[in-house]
Amino acid sequence: MDFRTVMDTIAAEELISRYNQGERNFERCNLEQANFFEAMLVDINLAECRLNRAYLPYANLRQANLTSTQLQFAELSDTQLHQANLSNSDLQQAKISRSDLSFANLSGANLTGADLAGADLRNADLSDADLSNTDLRRVNFRDANLSGANLSRANLDRAIDLNLTGAIVDAFTIYPDGHRHAD
Repeated sequence: MDFRTVMDTIAAEELISRYNQGERNFERCNLEQANFFEAMLVDINLAECRLNRAYLPYANLRQANLTSTQLQFAELSDTQLHQANLSNSDLQQAKISRSDLSFANLSGANLTGADLAGADLRNADLSDADLSNTDLRRVNFRDANLSGANLSRANLDRAIDLNLTGAIVDAFTIYPDGHRHAD
């Protein structure tokens, strides 16, 4: 058996207890549907973990390593993800509204159908991310990198400081002023 394919299931309470004792590396854990409401998990390593349908509103995941992590249908509203690494993560249908993703790495992430309304994406790297069908209303994009990002059918209504250079849009993308090319 290849030890790298084994994924330990761990309860949220146990992870928080071990974190509070100084442990930071929880790579490749199964934390599906775990409840981390208001959890303080700064600088934690959750790379390649399964956090599908996890509940993380108001959690502090600043500088967390969430590389290649599965976060489908996760609740991340009002979460601190400043400088977090979410590259190549799967955030399909996740709720990430009003979260701080400033300076985060979301390159290659799948955010299809996610809700990021009101999020802070200042200086975030969204290169080659899939943001199709994503709610990006009132998002702050100041100095964000959107090169190669797929914004097909995305709602960018009232987005702030948006630079679409190198981004992929279609006739159904809603621009910050509320129009789309199909209109």
